[in-house]
Amino acid sequence: MNKAVIAFINKQRLLEKNATVLVGVSGGPDSMALLHFLRSIREEWDLKLIAISVDHQLRGEESIADVKYVEEICRQWAIPFKSTSVDVKSYKNELHVGTQVAAREMRYRFFEEQMHAHQASYLALGHHSDDQLETMLMSLVRTANSSALSGIPAKREFATGWVIRPLLAATRLDIETYCKINGITPRYDPSNNELTYTRNYFRNTVLPLIKEKNSNIHNTIQHLSETLAEDEAYLRNEAEKLVNKVVDFTTNYERASFEISLFKKHPIALQRRAYHLILNYLYKRLPKDLSYTHEAYFFSLLEGGKGNVQIDFPFNLTLEKSYNNLSFYFSDQEPHDSSYCKTLNIPGTTMLPDGTVIHAEMIEQLPLGERDSYVCKLEEIQLPLHIRTRKPGDRMRWKGLAGSKKVKDIFIDAKIPKLERASWPILVDDQGEILWLIGLKKGQPKHQANNAPYIHIYYERG
Repeated sequence: MNKAVIAFINKQRLLEKNATVLVGVSGGPDSMALLHFLRSIREEWDLKLIAISVDHQLRGEESIADVKYVEEICRQWAIPFKSTSVDVKSYKNELHVGTQVAAREMRYRFFEEQMHAHQASYLALGHHSDDQLETMLMSLVRTANSSALSGIPAKREFATGWVIRPLLAATRLDIETYCKINGITPRYDPSNNELTYTRNYFRNTVLPLIKEKNSNIHNTIQHLSETLAEDEAYLRNEAEKLVNKVVDFTTNYERASFEISLFKKHPIALQRRAYHLILNYLYKRLPKDLSYTHEAYFFSLLEGGKGNVQIDFPFNLTLEKSYNNLSFYFSDQEPHDSSYCKTLNIPGTTMLPDGTVIHAEMIEQLPLGERDSYVCKLEEIQLPLHIRTRKPGDRMRWKGLAGSKKVKDIFIDAKIPKLERASWPILVDDQGEILWLIGLKKGQPKHQANNAPYIHIYYERG
């Protein structure tokens, strides 16, 4: 086993010499073999080893005994030891998650704390090739997302360094043999034999059948995992570029939106991964009942011909298509009053709630070719001017229009998404006459004048 693991470490670049390595140790054969192996190369690699252990309080005195066993072995092997005890049951009930999820989250929280405390470069964990095989098969059975099929990574970024799994080069049988040869008597968790846990079911019933057909399945699966992970890393990086370029998020990541035509210019493979990235940003925890059917709903919105459609996702997340715009938002949030009215400083600047800055100045001559500005004569309007959001019944007039038109209809004709209409800035005079739907439509004052000066108004987006 030693040669295979060393070769794997070198191939995957899992370790560097002169490093501080935390080792997650439960007392079972996998983690004990890992700790012993790292101890055997400690001097050659000049490693500083620290064993860390977590009591999840799930097996009473047995789990306490496991931690004490690891502590005693570490004393014999001259390896510093740190441990903690966590209340998984309370955490599970508080967050409404499964036992395994709760245990993992609390365990990794402690691991992260210890990585920072010791400024460690590596956290070594005892996952082996049978774990990899189980994980890949379970993913194949219960997910339709290709990114989930890459399995357990040999190395990934974590806290102050990296999580590494050197024993992915070894089978469960290799590890048990290693323990016997080196006189290690590990502790065994009896819950590992309970078939109520999905992983245990695969381990005890499915894997033996597969191994009968292919005794080299471990190497095959590990190679598949590595190639899928490399492909997925590239595609995810490209999807992140897509999201950064096309998707707009609110500062608190409670809403996201993008223009459908821009989004659809990218390959489907990137669109799919961008969709999952958006959900990861919005959800604090991905819901269990979020499935590939929701992904299908998402793509149906992109391709559908209807102008305004809504679809409900788990935990009150709403996807709303409004013409060429697709928005994600949580419908259970407290309604946010986005209305405002600000008096314009002339001359000067006025800041709007979304960060847009409105500039106003007095000029004697008309500016040339400024599309994103509005100019009117001082005697045509009633000062002061105001920037406000729309009101029921708002109408405006412009040159060439017979009469006036509802602002609501102007928004519809321009295909402005519903979410944006309530906060759209409108320039009005002190009599309430609409002069400019800023950035969208320029109006014409009722009263015309021939003499200067002019008021020149323009904006910078927030």
